[in-house]
Formats: sequence, C-alpha cells, structure tokens
Amino acid sequence: MRRGATSITLVGLLFLSATWSVTPALAGAAFDKQHAGAAPGQEHKAPPRPAFTADEQSHAKVPGFHDIRFFADSTEAFTRALPTADGPWLALSGGGDDGAFGAGYLAGWSQSGDRPDFAVVTGVSTGALMAPFVFLGSRYDDALRKSYTETTAADVFEFGSTPESMLDDWPLKKTIEKRVTPELLQAIAAEQLKGRRLFVVTSNLDAGRPVVWNMGAIAAQGGDKALALFREVLLASSSIPGIFQPVHIAVMVDGRQVDEMHSDGTVTAPFYVAPESVLSGDAEMLRPARELYVVANSKLRPDFHLVDPSKLSIVGRFISIALKEGMRMQIARTQHAADRMGMALHLISIPDTFTSASQKSFDPKYMSQLYAVGEQRGRALAAKCLTSACRPTQQAFRSQFDTVE
Repeated sequence: MRRGATSITLVGLLFLSATWSVTPALAGAAFDKQHAGAAPGQEHKAPPRPAFTADEQSHAKVPGFHDIRFFADSTEAFTRALPTADGPWLALSGGGDDGAFGAGYLAGWSQSGDRPDFAVVTGVSTGALMAPFVFLGSRYDDALRKSYTETTAADVFEFGSTPESMLDDWPLKKTIEKRVTPELLQAIAAEQLKGRRLFVVTSNLDAGRPVVWNMGAIAAQGGDKALALFREVLLASSSIPGIFQPVHIAVMVDGRQVDEMHSDGTVTAPFYVAPESVLSGDAEMLRPARELYVVANSKLRPDFHLVDPSKLSIVGRFISIALKEGMRMQIARTQHAADRMGMALHLISIPDTFTSASQKSFDPKYMSQLYAVGEQRGRALAAKCLTSACRPTQQAFRSQFDTVE
C-alpha cells in the first residue's frame, strides 16, 4: 500500500476512536489486521457506480415515496416539513457509545413525571439510533436502556475491510433489523398523523450536503419497502465514512435508477435543529417552538489528557479536540438563534464529574455507568429545565471557556 494511503487509513481509524470510543490500541490492531500480508495492488475495489450529475441529484426521488426528505440546508423545504403539532423540540447529538448518557437522561426524565411529548425529535449518528424510541415516549425507555447497556462491539462491527471501508458494520445492520420492527413503524406512523415529526440526518457524500429524512412519513407509507428504507437511513446516519460502509440508497433520476451514497450525519454537524441560514439569521422565520432541548452526548469543557508520544495518540487527540470544538460551536450558533427567535434553549451534556474511562469499544460496564449518571441527572434536573434553570445563557456558556490561571 502507498504511504499516503496508509496515513489516510490511520487517520480514519483515529476518527473512529474519537467518535465511537475505539481505543488507539484497538485502532492500531484493526490497522495491523487489515493490512497483514497485503501486497500493493491486491486491494479489492467496489464496482463502478452509474454516473449522474448535480442537476440530476437535485430532483432525485426515492421510488415509491413522496415528500420523505429534504436537504438540511434548504430553508424552504424545512419550513414545509415543520410539524402541525405544538410542543417542545428535542435534538439528539452524535457521540457513539456516549449515547448511553442521553438514553439514561431521557429515562430519568420519564421517572420525574415531567417529560413532555416532543413535537419534533431530531437525531444524528448515535442520536439517530435512539431517536425513534425517544420519539415514542417513556414506554420505550427499557428498550433504549438495553440498547445502551447491553451492546458490545460485536453488535456493531467486525474487523476486516470491505472495498468501501476499513471495518465491516454488518453486525450493526443486523442489530438495527432486530430493533426496528413493523410494530415500531406503525407506532411512529400514528404519531406522524398527529402532526409530530421525527427527523434523522445523513450526509449525502455525492452532493456534499446533509439530508433530513422525515422518518414518520416513511413509516406512514407502510410495507416492506418502508421498513427497509427506515432501517437503511438509521444505518447510514451512524456509518462513519471510510470506517464503515456507506449506505447506497436507490433513487430515480430522469427515468433511470442510480444510487446515492449516504453516511454519518455528524460529518456536517453534531446535531440538527434548523438550516444554517436560519441559525445565522440570514433567513427569517417565525419561532418554530417555545422550547428547544439539546442532548449533547459529550462533555463540553476542554479536558486535560497527557498524550502519549505516538502517531496514533497525537492524531487521535487532535481529532477528539476538533470534534468537541465543533459541538461547542454548534451549540453557540443554536443559542444565538434561540435568543433571536425567542426560544428557550435547554442544554443537557455529560457532566465533568463523570471521569470513568472506557476500557474497550462499546464497553458495557462503561456504558452502564454513563447511563446511570444520565438517569440520575434526568431525575434531578428535568424539573429545573422546565423552569429554564438549565438554560445556557451567554454568560453561562462563556464560562465553559475558562482561561488558564
């Protein structure tokens, strides 16, 4: 393998370590296993894809479906997709196995008796995987708990490259198939008819733009095709490009079928609330909701970490810092937009007091501890959030950027 390609592979594995809690040692083992005995020119390649243009992409349709998705940066399409039901909104961020915190928080909130029915639930990456269960309310809390306390690495990926990835995520595909059932889709379709919305974000790698999928509209279609597409979208939103296989979604353009390549939603943003034009104020729109809750499956403060003097550790640390900074910037943009539109923003994130470390990828012990912290925090803070006590005001948000004394 060429030296440049080797460097890309290492960076990709480190991105996985930063987003899905794969340790640098494990990332290195995956790299060694993938390339053991490999000779130049012996890598398998995926078959060529049917070509299509940017213009064709702009009007591509998933066959058999209507109005089920839109580009996340389109203000007009976003406005058309807004819910008819009133109520608070909830955005669930990416974060890999740290999603155990969000799952625990929502369960604790249910136990407090104050958890509302959200008019909109959005999910990205691990947030996408939990979003359908959160959308349906507290009766699915136990299913969510099992997903984040009993899952192991064997339920997510297998070592061994494919033509499109360095790891094979067929176990995650099977896990999604087990958990996303026809009965689940029927329940989501019923909520869609009530005017509520469940949105999941993927990254369209061909277009270079995020796509919002109206999962309730897909569910309302019913049948095997809807079930298959629903599962595909969840898999795509949590598939880190180059690490896991992208999901090829069949679409029709001008009477012929091609496939779009979709991958992890966090490529473009750690969570989704509205198009960038709305957050920045370039596009004016009426306040979509009075209350907005963001569950950040991450810590927000910079954390001290003594870095090992090795390539894997140094680059892995760099990526970890960059991802956390991206989360903080998105929160700041969302706060500005909320202030401008008169929305109360409630931010929930992993507390700095949680110091346990994962010993391996998708460590059930670590995830159970983090779930318990989220559950306790949900019980204790849910009532305060309803009175805006956990609202991240500009002064409070800036306090997260304390200077070194």
